[in-house]
Amino acid sequence: MAEELLELEDELENGDGSEELYEKINMVVDKGQEPIRIDKFLTYRIEGATRNKIQQALDGELVIVNDKPVKANYKIKPQDKIVVYSNRNPESTEIIPQELPLNIVYEDEDVMIIDKPAGLVVHPGCGNRDGTLVNGLSWYLGDKTQATEPEIPRFGLVHRIDKNTSGLLVIAKSDKAMNDLAKQFFDHTVHRRYIALTWGNFEEDEGTVIAHVGRHQRLRKIMDAYPDGEYGKEAITHYRVLERFNYVSLVECRLETGRTHQIRVHMQHIGHSLFNDETYGGNRIVKGTIYTKYKQFVENCFDIMPRHALHAQQLGFIHPRTRQQMYFESPMPADFTSVLEKWRRYVAARPLDVE
Repeated sequence: MAEELLELEDELENGDGSEELYEKINMVVDKGQEPIRIDKFLTYRIEGATRNKIQQALDGELVIVNDKPVKANYKIKPQDKIVVYSNRNPESTEIIPQELPLNIVYEDEDVMIIDKPAGLVVHPGCGNRDGTLVNGLSWYLGDKTQATEPEIPRFGLVHRIDKNTSGLLVIAKSDKAMNDLAKQFFDHTVHRRYIALTWGNFEEDEGTVIAHVGRHQRLRKIMDAYPDGEYGKEAITHYRVLERFNYVSLVECRLETGRTHQIRVHMQHIGHSLFNDETYGGNRIVKGTIYTKYKQFVENCFDIMPRHALHAQQLGFIHPRTRQQMYFESPMPADFTSVLEKWRRYVAARPLDVE
């Protein structure tokens, strides 16, 4: 548990990843276990758990026994299969409200959809104590309710995206919405599409990357891919090539799981680092010609888009209250569009040069 908290601190310090902010705990009751209330059992079995937290999970139907949610008075039986969904999001009362510009795409009493610009950190952490999206949300929600008390309205992050990734995020405005959306993410029913500009020309038009993602064994500030699954957590990314520019490719990535830096790590793992991704080797010329003009062209692209080329373009889910399908799409940011236009003009004006 202490190691997990340290990893979470590292993720906050990094500016966070395209990740889900909850975990799933699986257990099977021992054969000789006496029948006791499940709230007592989980308090004993889950390190660091409190009776209050367990009760909240039970009330929110986040404790599943033999594929069905149960109440606190349920008495466990030997061989019961228990699943507990645990939200790792820090309490909102730890956040200092700040008035910040927010691009709110949609809002109702249960959820908010934010279109985050590149450069905005999602959650405070080491080196980013304020000026984050969560600071702005705290101010916005508190101002809307015109609260006279210092208590900050509760809201929850279901997932995060990197500081330098642009695009869509869903915010839960109640515990019920948080719990429902978290379960949708776990069930892989949330529609998430990212657009990425990557180095290299893919051999196939589409494919799937399956490799665990975990903290790098030596460089603890970054993540790495582990194809044999001996370390890290399961991660699956589906990709499809949208456009080819000889030396770089525009691809659509669909997340089946949500791990820290998953797309960036998976693309590096298969030899296609994201364009201008300084953390994972994309901030240099990976593919291209020996000519000075080409090098200058790439440098100009880096100047236009001084961040990794990743945009969370599409987001869809079932509304936690109405049960209606919700779908949102974010337009391509100006820096991304400009770089794509430069590549289109470049490859149209020149034949494929010798590397």
